Amino acid sequence: VSMERFAEEADVVIVGAGPAGLSAAIRLKQLASEHDKEIRVCLVEKAAQLGGHTLSGACLEPRALEELFPDWKERGAPLNTTVTEDKFGILTKSSRIPVPILPGLPMTNHGNYIVRLGHFVSWLGEQAEALGVEIYPGYAAAEVLFHEDGSVKGIATNDVGIQKDGAPKTTFERGLELHAKITVFAEGCHGHLAKQLYNTYNLRESCQPQTYGIGLKELWLIDEKKWKPGRVEHTVGWPLDRHTYGGSFLYHLNEGEPLVALGFVVGLDYQNPFLSPFKEFQRWKHHPSVQPTLEGGKRIAYGARALNEGGYQSIPKLSFPGGILIGCSPGFMNVPKIKGTHTAMKSGMLASEAIFSQLISENLQSKTIGLYVPEYEDSLKKSWVWKELYAVRNIRPSCHGVLGVYGGMIYTGIFYWILRGMEPWTLKHPGADAAQLKPAKDCTPIEYPKPDGKISFDLLSSVALSGTNHEHDQPPHLTLKDDSVPVNKNLAIYDGPEQRFCPAGVYEYVPVESGEGLRLQINAQNCVHCKTCDIKDPSQNINWVVPEGGGGPAYNGM
Repeated sequence: VSMERFAEEADVVIVGAGPAGLSAAIRLKQLASEHDKEIRVCLVEKAAQLGGHTLSGACLEPRALEELFPDWKERGAPLNTTVTEDKFGILTKSSRIPVPILPGLPMTNHGNYIVRLGHFVSWLGEQAEALGVEIYPGYAAAEVLFHEDGSVKGIATNDVGIQKDGAPKTTFERGLELHAKITVFAEGCHGHLAKQLYNTYNLRESCQPQTYGIGLKELWLIDEKKWKPGRVEHTVGWPLDRHTYGGSFLYHLNEGEPLVALGFVVGLDYQNPFLSPFKEFQRWKHHPSVQPTLEGGKRIAYGARALNEGGYQSIPKLSFPGGILIGCSPGFMNVPKIKGTHTAMKSGMLASEAIFSQLISENLQSKTIGLYVPEYEDSLKKSWVWKELYAVRNIRPSCHGVLGVYGGMIYTGIFYWILRGMEPWTLKHPGADAAQLKPAKDCTPIEYPKPDGKISFDLLSSVALSGTNHEHDQPPHLTLKDDSVPVNKNLAIYDGPEQRFCPAGVYEYVPVESGEGLRLQINAQNCVHCKTCDIKDPSQNINWVVPEGGGGPAYNGM
């Protein structure tokens, strides 16, 4: 077996073709053509098609897009639904209390667009390719390569054609090495390479731990009489208690058919190990203010993805020798706005501007072989991204008081609406999400209703709608650091929370073949790449790594 790895040289390598990675690639090529320079930009993406692993609400604020392509309308960007109506409510078990959305509150959506973000991403990909960006879909960046001086040299994609037991198949091929002067990491929320970089360069030493939510989403075709294109609805409250952060969205798209996107987000700092985000979502759809919209409709898609909720307090150091972090990987989501696409795109554009000026600088004095671009961090701090995140920094942590989520709403009403985030204090998050679970003996088990197969569904029929597929005979990409921990700790103390927090049925406790007791079975081929297990596992024993390129969900405009 030839163990030689083929290596390609580029000026800039970008990992991840989401809104941030593509905006960075586009901006680099725009600058190169304005200055008449040749810059080779290579972009790798683990999904088989661009947008195939992208999942978001999504209500898009077009600010960054307008800066990137002032003529986006003429270019045919798929922003087909202008927001026409904004509704917000607090749910109790049987009723809905409307909450007025005052102008200036973060959840105002006037001027925004409801989009299918996967379609927007594939459109961005077409723009990038037209500018000369080399895009490699179906190639998963599996490891970071380093120069001898400790700076990043590039990335390598994973070897393919390996059996479950690690032996090579006849189709075995080594991965590809991509070397660059600088590597841009745009892996999305909780990227597995970024996780290594945080440790290697100690990038999180002066920020708070990142906190996360899990977002579950479905697309439905509904009865045309109930379809209100341009309507945006959000709720908090039931079925979650006030100490569990979360809420719902329901967006009416205008895509030529009566389509709605609906979903539910649960903060991963929840405490009760019996909570199942998937079952909370299914239960929410039966609320009297939601179910009538869906009755007689048909569910056509399902998916899930983790999202960053740490905001301003949790932003790590972004530049290091040979690389930078952009987009949802470091985490620029504006939580009360429930939007991160515009900030992710802008971070990519600012990164490219800083990189470009270094690449063409005549008197470049780099201390390391891999370029170090601290200017990116400086320009981000002077940009509207930073101002926006700073202004809302206290809203998410204010939900940890006695009043829970309602305390956060009161805080927003007083401090954000009146002071616009200028209060002289910054609240802290309680710590890493994995540390927030309480032992099962201290919590009440939650009885969830059985799905009815019309409005609510079981997990496996849902995962089938995500198009998820992995080559079955390959090493597992959900690795355990210690095989004894799930049963001895997670099951014994927390009643096996991984069987509930995973939105794809990957983790199951099954009886051992001989004798008494249970063992953890991992159905890795179900994995939708949401990263929740890597975040919420109370033992931090699960390490998510990339499977063979092209594996995972096959979302169509999620």
